[in-house]
Amino acid sequence: MTPENRAAYWRANLQLVSGCLLVWFVCSYGFGILLVDVLNSVRLGGFKLGFWFAQQGSIYIFVGLIFFYAWRMNKLDRKYDVHED
Repeated sequence: MTPENRAAYWRANLQLVSGCLLVWFVCSYGFGILLVDVLNSVRLGGFKLGFWFAQQGSIYIFVGLIFFYAWRMNKLDRKYDVHED
């Protein structure tokens, strides 16, 4: 792997991690703490949406992000020819 490809692979990996962390931050901190009053006007399964994000939603988002990260990293690995087969 050339140094240019290595740098591009690392940059793509950091962008993916940064994007996942941003989504997780917005869902857990933004929806669960900052926007809780606004979201509490909506109900989901009998619970206020702000409460749901604070208690369960951010965990579901995190688990979903784990699968999304694994899927995207597999695509990046194949693109830069560092995949494991």
